[in-house]
Amino acid sequence: MSSARPQLGLIGFGAFGRLTAKHLSPWFDILAHDPAATDGDGLARLTSLEAAATCPVVVLAVPVGVLAETVAAIAPHVTPGGLILDVGSVKVKPAKVMLDGLPEGVQIVGAHPLFGPQSGKDGIAGLRIAVCPVRGDKAAWRIAAFCRQALGLKVFVVTPEDHDREAATVQGLTHLIAKVLLAMEPLPTRMTTTSFERVMQGVDMVRYDSAAVFRAIEHDNPYAAEVRRRFFDLAEQARAELDG
Repeated sequence: MSSARPQLGLIGFGAFGRLTAKHLSPWFDILAHDPAATDGDGLARLTSLEAAATCPVVVLAVPVGVLAETVAAIAPHVTPGGLILDVGSVKVKPAKVMLDGLPEGVQIVGAHPLFGPQSGKDGIAGLRIAVCPVRGDKAAWRIAAFCRQALGLKVFVVTPEDHDREAATVQGLTHLIAKVLLAMEPLPTRMTTTSFERVMQGVDMVRYDSAAVFRAIEHDNPYAAEVRRRFFDLAEQARAELDG
């Protein structure tokens, strides 16, 4: 890799970390850390946590459930004035974790690519990303500009609270319905309608998401419980009408 490119530390090199590396490697020399990874797929150099954390830009591509311990581990090593981003599915909790756990001089941005390895497998241009300023508004706007101009993404700059309010419905219901339909398999594949096929396309996009992703979306989003309650109440009303 060319040493002329700026270095980017990538903590977490699972499926989404590898997707991140694929699309950022043209612009950055990526130093990735993940104890479970055995190679960088030609996209990143595997390195120690300390080495990745000292990069001027660090992306935390770890489950929300382990974000606090990850932040605690990198905090002594981050570069003053550096930029730390997380890419989790919820934003209020990670924003607080990073604000509480990272040194004052570090810029912090929350980002949520509204796609994953399945929905982004054929390219990410035109897909959506939420960018949330946490500490340092200018950094967030620079990230937004990079995502728009270099990656071709459609960018929404929002607060962590606004993100989680909308995501509670957009993601919370999608994953909840998908979980129920997956539990009902095998489902018909012969005499299907276009509407049913589109529902199953949505299910397939989240079929292989980890249990940690589902838990973050449903339990770590402070607004998700109310959306679930309303959904189940309305479903119960519909069942009562049909049974009556």
